[in-house]
Amino acid sequence: MAVIPVDIAGRPYEVKVGTGLLAGLAEHCQGRLRKRRVPVVTDQRVHAAWGGVIEAALHGAGHEAAWRILPPGEATKSWEQLSALVDWLLAEEVERGDHILALGGGVIGDLTGFAASILKRGCHFIQLPTTLLAQVDSSVGGKTAINTAAGKNLVGAFHQPSLVLADLAVLDTLPRRELLAGYAEVVKYGLLGDADFFQWCDAHGAAMLDGDGALREFAVAHSVAAKARIVKEDERETLGLRALLNLGHTFGHALEAQTGFSDRLLHGEGVALGMVLAARYSARRGELPQASAEHVARHFAEVGMVSEIRDLGLNCDGPALVQHMLHDKKMDAGTLPFVLMKSIGEAWLAKDVALDDVATFLDQQLAG
Repeated sequence: MAVIPVDIAGRPYEVKVGTGLLAGLAEHCQGRLRKRRVPVVTDQRVHAAWGGVIEAALHGAGHEAAWRILPPGEATKSWEQLSALVDWLLAEEVERGDHILALGGGVIGDLTGFAASILKRGCHFIQLPTTLLAQVDSSVGGKTAINTAAGKNLVGAFHQPSLVLADLAVLDTLPRRELLAGYAEVVKYGLLGDADFFQWCDAHGAAMLDGDGALREFAVAHSVAAKARIVKEDERETLGLRALLNLGHTFGHALEAQTGFSDRLLHGEGVALGMVLAARYSARRGELPQASAEHVARHFAEVGMVSEIRDLGLNCDGPALVQHMLHDKKMDAGTLPFVLMKSIGEAWLAKDVALDDVATFLDQQLAG
């Protein structure tokens, strides 16, 4: 088991990465579960796969699970589900010192974390991420949010978990598509600041995806450590450093919005395409060699991911995608910063991007 500290000032916690952590849940949460009934928020698919393991782990330590089982999918990150979840937690008489368990992917982690942040002005929660994407990205760092009609993650709070247990066993039950979507966030750490890690992905990514346990532990632990270093320095994204973690996200969120935040395009798939677009747009501006941009696209294609937006069959043009970007939460005084690349392993925050040029670029990408 790897243990990665996240040294947030005043609120440090650990991310544990290993196999069998959910089965040993009570031991890892020792001292945090104060009552017999433990609130667990999850979705229907995760409950079917892992509910029994959680119940057995809690029961063996004298606890019982109080389940809140939600529909799977991005639509669950809504005002309606947030309100219902808060009412349920109040009915369960959750106190400030209690811990809520978030068992699921990014949707469940985001929703539960946000509910914990506002319940009684702040309750504790523990992340039990069940997707690769959640293990390497969304469960770490304290960003919580819901979606609104105006866009993705526009209402939320910074609220750090007390503990993250990334059980590698869950990856064996993930559909291949979900595994690949999470892999996009693994590759991101190489592209934004670690050329050697991107080379590792080139050499070992396919084997990791195919099930090599040692490679999976390294990929998750290395990604978490990379994010922990950034979050420690810039927890609330005020210095520009944490903004680099948004590589691919501005383009990706626009694609997600165009597809209705539906299963037609998973978040990780949007991020992968967004990183391809960010790399190619960087090349268009003369800041990244074109060969490097095509290397990024080729890498995703070789592991079986869509790497061309024209293949999505979107019924839109470049200006329509840019219109979605205007609702991006990173807008600042009417300007939208873009995370672009100077090389594989070096990203930076550009604040001089003309959106009409982005629209022209996207039209070209859509046309192929």
